[in-house]
Formats: sequence, C-alpha cells, structure tokens
Amino acid sequence: MKRISDAANKLEGQRMFQILAKANELEREGKEIIHFEIGDPDFETPKNIVEACCESLREGDTHYINSSGLMEFKKVAADITEKSRNFKPDLNQILVTAGANVQIFYAIACTTNPGEEVIIPDPSFVSYNSIIKFLGVKPVKVPLHEYNDFRLNPEDVEKAITDKTRLIIINSPSNPCGSVMTQEETKKLFEIAEKQDIYLLSDEVYARMIYPDSETGFFSPSIYDQCKRRTLIAHSFSKSYAMTGWRIGAITGPADLIAKMSLLLETTSSCVSPFIQKAAIEALRGSQKPIEEMVEEFRKRRDVMVEGLNEIPGVKCIKPKGAFYVFPNIRKTGLTSEEFSDLMLEKAGVAICPGNFFGEQGEGYVRLCYANSIENIKRGIDLIKETLEIHNKKISQ
Repeated sequence: MKRISDAANKLEGQRMFQILAKANELEREGKEIIHFEIGDPDFETPKNIVEACCESLREGDTHYINSSGLMEFKKVAADITEKSRNFKPDLNQILVTAGANVQIFYAIACTTNPGEEVIIPDPSFVSYNSIIKFLGVKPVKVPLHEYNDFRLNPEDVEKAITDKTRLIIINSPSNPCGSVMTQEETKKLFEIAEKQDIYLLSDEVYARMIYPDSETGFFSPSIYDQCKRRTLIAHSFSKSYAMTGWRIGAITGPADLIAKMSLLLETTSSCVSPFIQKAAIEALRGSQKPIEEMVEEFRKRRDVMVEGLNEIPGVKCIKPKGAFYVFPNIRKTGLTSEEFSDLMLEKAGVAICPGNFFGEQGEGYVRLCYANSIENIKRGIDLIKETLEIHNKKISQ
C-alpha cells in the first residue's frame, strides 16, 4: 500500500538544518564546532521586545484573534512601509504570518496552478524550490553569476518567461549570496512583470541589512504599484530583530490576493499568537539603535571573514553588500561543494553549507554565515586553511 503522497516525496526541506543537526551530534560527542552553517543571528532579541511579549501574556492575550492579524500591528506596519518604501498600504493589503517561509508558500499556492511556472534565481533560498515542487509547480531557474556580483539580470529573467509563467521571485539582499540589486535592475524587473501581467514577489527579509558600501542601498519594486496590482513584499522580523525563534512577519500585496492568502492561513494555522504580534509592534515602535548596532557589527564581521577567506589558497570571495552571508568560490581547491563542506565539518570542526544546496549554479561555492563572533570567525578561517593544507599534502603524496 502506498503510504506517502507524491507531493510529500518532492519535499526537500532546508538542508542547512540537516547540517546543523549533524554538527550538534558531533558536539554531543565532545567535538568543538564553529557554526557558519545556519542563518541565525547570535544576538539576543532586544529586551524591550521580550518584555512587551511578557506583558501581553500577563494581560491574558492568549486567545484566538482575527486570522489576518491585529489591526494595531497592521497600522504600525503600514506606517513603517510608508517611511521605508514611500507608500502606505491599506490594512487589507497586509497579512500577519508566522515568519516569511510560509509567506512564500501562501503566495505560490494562491497564484499558481500545478503545471504552471515560477521563476527563481539560481542559487537562491532553498525553500523556494522545495515549496514550488511540493505544489506541483515548475521552478524555472535563472542563473546568477559571480562576475555580476550574483545579481539577478532582468534580461535573463525576460528570456525565461513562457505562457505558463505566473510569478517571479526576487531576493535582495539575497540568501545565499548577499547580493543587492540596483534600482535600475529592480525597475526593469517590475516592468517585465507588468508587461507580461504576472506577479512579482520581492523577498525583503534582509532589507534592513544593507551595508554603507552598497552602491545603491535598498530599493523595492513595490513603489511602482504600491502592492495594488502585482507586487508582494515578503518580510520577517527573524534576521533584523534577532527573532528567528519567534516566527513572526507580515506580507503586503494586492488586497484580493491577500484575502485568499488569509483564508489559507486561517485554514492551516488559524492565526498568529497575539502576544507574539504585540512583541512585533514593540520591535517596530521601539528604539532602532540595537538593530543599527547589530548591523554595524555584522559589517565588521563580514570584512574579517572576506579578508580571511581570500588569504586561503584556492578560495576566492567577493564582498557582499547585504545580509550576513558570504559565498566564496572554492573550485580551485579541486573539491566539490559537498566534499569541501564535509571535510571542514569532520576534520576542521567548522560547519558550512555546500553551495549546490541552493541550486545547480551553486556548485563550486560554499555559503558561510558570519552570525558569529570575530574571534570565532578568525579561528574558523584558520581551521579551514589548516585543514586544506593537510588535505592537499595527503593528495600530493
């Protein structure tokens, strides 16, 4: 008897969590591990946010609420959107969700039928591909290139469009590459979506994490239609507020589409916990100084990691403009992405992600997350270098 559905057999999950599980197992065995594999800020959630949640719990905010989210949260989110993206969405354009992963699921499920197509970058965040395949939709992957700083080329996207294309997903700053698209590139992608009458989902989870040396800074395609016709903004508190475990975010889009996504949320999880939403309100209303300090610390760590990686023979790393990942080229080491990552975990005690986890174009690269102390970053780089030297000596003997 067949027990597992075809859709379930297509699920890939987030394989970096599988590396984390293996690293944790090694730690339980007594091995010291330096973690560069998972995109989880090592900072604590700011205390004012935690206290807002606790106060909400003490006040009894532990019951069902409107599935689409607290009106107070939506109003604050709309105000922040006006400040950051120069338009104020209507409240029925905003849906409060348990993080951004599920926003991707809701968006694809409510815009695309089985057999139709969604365009995604390659390499890209692993959930895109897994969700698309689970829903019986075809992922159409547009290659990113190191010579272009891993930015998505609008001309390549346009060539990939067919009569079955229903959605384009862009991600700037990006996971896994840290690349930041220019205003011109973003505008062209919106124009392509407008011309072809398809949806454009802009994954802006790392929007607050753009460094001063970025030539363009943050720019969202949503300014062109104010999320009223085809653009959607995916947003989460996980990275910028060090709230990965809280599972809270909000997606903005066309009101008719958001209404359907709200019904899907209502069907699958009823609502997002009100006390978590109260914490998110405080995150937006409270002082942003801790966030600014955190981003500045990430910039310092990025510089240390990029400099260190570029001193390792066979490794070449461009400097990303946003997020907290680097995506170095390791082809000259003679190892595949998975061979390199396995070697570092098992011999060096350094956990990193193979680039091919993020798409075919990621082969020959690895992803490291610098959400770790500068001391650990330096130590991790030294261990990678030493392990490669030992490996190369063994190969040459």
